[in-house]
Formats: sequence, C-alpha cells, structure tokens
Amino acid sequence: MPGKIIDRYDHVPVTKEDLDWAELITLDLSEYEKPGGKQALVKKLEHAVRHVGFFYVKNFNISQEEVDRQFALGREFYALPLEEKLKYHNADDLVKGEYNGYRPAGHRILGNGIKDNVQVYNIPKFDGFHQRQQPAVLSDNITEIEAFSRKCHTEVVEKLLRLFAILLELDDEEQLVRDHQYDVRGEDHLRYMHYAARSAEENKKVGSLYSPGHTDLGTVTLLFRQPVAALQILNSEGDWKWVRPQDGTITINTCDALTALTGGLIKSSVHRVHTPPADQAHVDRLGVLYFARPNNHIVLDPIANSPLLNRLGLTQNVFTELGQHLTTEQWVKVRQTQQQRRNRDVKVSHDGKYTYGSKDLEILPGLDAKVYN
Repeated sequence: MPGKIIDRYDHVPVTKEDLDWAELITLDLSEYEKPGGKQALVKKLEHAVRHVGFFYVKNFNISQEEVDRQFALGREFYALPLEEKLKYHNADDLVKGEYNGYRPAGHRILGNGIKDNVQVYNIPKFDGFHQRQQPAVLSDNITEIEAFSRKCHTEVVEKLLRLFAILLELDDEEQLVRDHQYDVRGEDHLRYMHYAARSAEENKKVGSLYSPGHTDLGTVTLLFRQPVAALQILNSEGDWKWVRPQDGTITINTCDALTALTGGLIKSSVHRVHTPPADQAHVDRLGVLYFARPNNHIVLDPIANSPLLNRLGLTQNVFTELGQHLTTEQWVKVRQTQQQRRNRDVKVSHDGKYTYGSKDLEILPGLDAKVYN
C-alpha cells in the first residue's frame, strides 16, 4: 500500500510589524570551495561566533523543496490525534535524560501556573545506535528524512567545523569533523517543534515568552527559515533583538559544547522564544531544526593543540574548573535530565523575571543552568 500523499507546505506571511531586528552576518557557502574561500569565510565568521553566537548561512545545497517537505512532515505529525502521538512518548525516559521521540505540551510549568505550549518530536541521527519506532506518516518517508538529516550534517555542519578548525589555527582542518562523525555514536537529532498560540492573558502571566532565555547544549543548532517571528537573541550590549526570517537561509547558533571545547572563545548564544507580534500572535509556530553535537566519547576539555587558545590562555572551562572532564554523552545526560525535570511552580514577575525553586536549575553540584531574563 502506498503511503499517504503529503500536501505541499505553505508558509504563513511574514510579519508587517516594525520590529527591532538583530544585525547578523550571512555566510555564503558557495564561496567555500573557491580558492581562499574558507579563509575569507572565517574572517567574516570570527566576530559573530566570538561575540554574538548567531549568523545565517545561504547556498547550502539543500533545496527549498527539501526543506518545505520536512515542514510538511512535521505538520502531518502534529495533526495526528494526541493519543496516537503519545505512543511515542515515555515520561520515564525524560526523567533519565532520554529526549528522542515525542514530548507533549504541558510537560513543565513555565511560570505562574501556566504550562509550556511546546510539542517536540526528535528523530535521532541514523548512526545505527538509535533504533526507534516511528508513526506511519514518518516511517513511510524515513528514507527521505534520513537523506535530509545527513545533508544537514555534510552540507552545513561539517563545513562549519572546518571553518572553526581554521579559526582555532589547528594544523588539520578535519580534526573537528573527526570528532563529529555522523556514523559514530552521538546525540545529533532532527526536530519538528510546534508552539501553540496562547491567549493574551496567558502570555502576560509568563512575561510574553514561549521559552525563557537559554543556551543550547551541543555544537551548533540549525534553524530552518521560520516566518512566524518569535526568536530573539541577547546581544553583547544586553539587549534582546528579533531574528529576521531571511529567504533561503538557515539561522545558525553556536552552543555549550563548542564553548567548552574552545575554552569560552566561541560564544554559546543566548536566545529565547517570545510571543509573536500582534499580526502573528494567533498563528501556531512550526519549526524544523537540526542539533549537532560531538560524538559521545569526545571529552569536552578545551582543545589542547589549538595555538590560538594556548596563546590566549583559554585552557580551562566551566567543567574543568570543577574538576570534571565530561564526555559529550555524560554532558547531554546531565543537562537533559535538568532540562526535562518537572520543576516546581516558577514565579514570573510583572516585568518578566523568572525565579526558580531550589535545585530546579542544578545540572551538577557547583554548576547551575542559567536563565537569561
């Protein structure tokens, strides 16, 4: 029997509101293979990764049709009845830091008694170590999903890793690529993410946020163009700026594991998800993302053979300062366990400041997660 025919995905119109947009650089990956192209891209990238943590890439060899097909598959998954989606959810797994599969909305209290409005479906990379049952709408299209996942890695992630290696003055620009091999056990995953529109009254109770300010835990996150404005970044001046949905781009942010590997040189970007502007506030927001992480066995100590890090004295990080030498697998487990913890009722002040209960933010003894609000 042939699978269900999936209708084309039509993106909603962009906002017409006059928002305070962030000024972010765009890396043109068509320059990558040209003579001197990688060096020119590194020169453009350096300020962004050291001070902002966000940038765009374009011309990344994944067609808009391929991207829209993933949005369509995400739409079809979220259109399933809740009882069907819940077959791919395991609350006990979340407690243990296992995050693949489905997480329903309302798993956590966002603040002032309001539960989160986010559904997540994570598809682990196809490395042979993460066998999972998928709903029919996805299993019928799993070959195409795998191809997309692999292209995210080879066409975007690996190219960025080589640029980071050049920035770090490593002798071998393949060094970081070897630490992020797709077919070696790791925690990379593709995500379909759904934010349900909320009432103005509920939004007000949680400081008009869908998700408070935070950093991601891996190497880089790829966010495919999302026309419902909601993503905001915290710039170096301490101001929140909206991230514009630019045609034909992926928004990239750098994350905690990369910050650890570079002794803090590369900034783990601080971002949050705000309620959309007035002309989009009634629209549900669907996202397609790819999360890249070092392979599970990689120890997240600062890279010892980087001339740049050694010259700058960046030989410690938040883990090593606590006497910890965490592998990626260990870091993902403790961080995800903290993130998925059913926290106590968080308090949100009238001006949007979040206050958490004791231990809600503890990742390890001596290391707490930061909420930037």
